[in-house]
Amino acid sequence: MDMTTSASVPTGPDAATVGGTVTDRLVDANQRYAAAFTDPGMDARPVLHVAVVACMDARLDLHAALGLELGDCHTIRNAGGVVTDDVIRSLTISQRKLGTRSIVLIHHTGCGLESLTEDFRNELEAEVGQRPAWAVESFRDVDQDVRQSMQRVRTSPFLLHTDDVRGFVFDVKTGLLREVDPAS
Repeated sequence: MDMTTSASVPTGPDAATVGGTVTDRLVDANQRYAAAFTDPGMDARPVLHVAVVACMDARLDLHAALGLELGDCHTIRNAGGVVTDDVIRSLTISQRKLGTRSIVLIHHTGCGLESLTEDFRNELEAEVGQRPAWAVESFRDVDQDVRQSMQRVRTSPFLLHTDDVRGFVFDVKTGLLREVDPAS
């Protein structure tokens, strides 16, 4: 099945809407999903009381990789799986209002942030005339970046539960997690 951008026309026999966009295809898929949907009667509180922070990379199927089901966890994703102020915001709400106690951080091999630098912000400023307020948060050493993320979580004054924070690197070639020692 070919995937296209929302500005492009899907090709191939499985295209959901001839002449439509990827967004059209997603909306069509939602219509089929909703037709068979039954309210599972779940609460917004994750059953396993865990929040997972991970990279947005499309190769990471977190639920499958971690054996999770709908309702098991909160999932927070961004470029690099970096613990930013917004991730701390989400984790704080997750803990203080929705009962999570454990935090799992997942970075991965071959991350695109390893090839970027903060110069990306300069390039954007030159192109659009405005400097982004956010940092790129690029890195060269994925293990060290996981350690930094663990440290940001553990030292946040907003988080109630920082005793069960663990960090991992997901290998995109094997599907295995490798735990990162926070002390190394």
